[in-house]
Amino acid sequence: MKMRKLSIGFFLLALLLLYFFWPGEKTKVAIEQGISASMVAEILEDNSVILSSTWFKILVKITGTGKKIMPGEHEFRKYMSAEQALWILTHSTYMDNVKVMLPEGWRIEQMAERLHANNVTDKTRFTDIAKRGRFEGYLFPSTYYFKKNMPAEEVIKVLKAEFERQTESLFANQSAPLNLSRRQVVTIASIVEREAVVPSERPLITAVYLNRLRKNMLLEADPTVQYALGHWKKNISRKDLKTDSPYNTYKYAGLPPGPICNPGYESIHAVFNPAKFDALYFVSDRKGRHVFNVNYQEHSKAKTRIEAEIKAAGN
Repeated sequence: MKMRKLSIGFFLLALLLLYFFWPGEKTKVAIEQGISASMVAEILEDNSVILSSTWFKILVKITGTGKKIMPGEHEFRKYMSAEQALWILTHSTYMDNVKVMLPEGWRIEQMAERLHANNVTDKTRFTDIAKRGRFEGYLFPSTYYFKKNMPAEEVIKVLKAEFERQTESLFANQSAPLNLSRRQVVTIASIVEREAVVPSERPLITAVYLNRLRKNMLLEADPTVQYALGHWKKNISRKDLKTDSPYNTYKYAGLPPGPICNPGYESIHAVFNPAKFDALYFVSDRKGRHVFNVNYQEHSKAKTRIEAEIKAAGN
């Protein structure tokens, strides 16, 4: 009886080893950017990489590795274990895939430079297509895995698709304040993205710009002047403020013609969920935060105090 149990045990172990290590036929499967772990499981099962999408989903939930699955073209063997497939998806820097991080608040030209530097696509072609298509604001900032030497059209398609995926619920389920159009929402979000350093201030800065729009006041947003100049700069001069451009909100009323950078989810979310207060002014304390005020007199005092503090610190 004991020998029989041992034989059955060895047989089961042999089956298990075969399941985990049997070299099945090689197959390549493409995992697109931004799809859910559940969809990945279905794709793997449909391509005969794994036997059970259900177990793969459970495994992802147990290990908490859903967000670590890397997009791109991966090479598997058919009928491998879900554990092996998940390991490949979360550990591979596969083939010629390039990891590229595109930060929030970058403009088209900056994205083009980084993509070009990583041999993903031609920066001139990328910039030209994105500018002609008026895609500023709609190229979602995130970490991506691209192949090398991709057509600029394909790269832009990926960035735009990620924007739609990330923001779809916001535009579908919430009403924008002041009956703002989709483009106007993204435009305000882009200004907020460039102004906010501390994430918690996004709703506050948004509220200030919305309050100024309600009162038909000039927005007087420094980042819009920087966009008009064609580059970001630390301090805006009096000469800069006179730049004749529809993007110069010190000179022209209302919103600029379009977004001035590519904002992240939180800044777009802030436009739908602004803080509820009456401030019309804010000034940077040069430490990452801002001082908000309802009237201009208090705003002027805040500016004077901050300038004095900066001067004293310099001495």
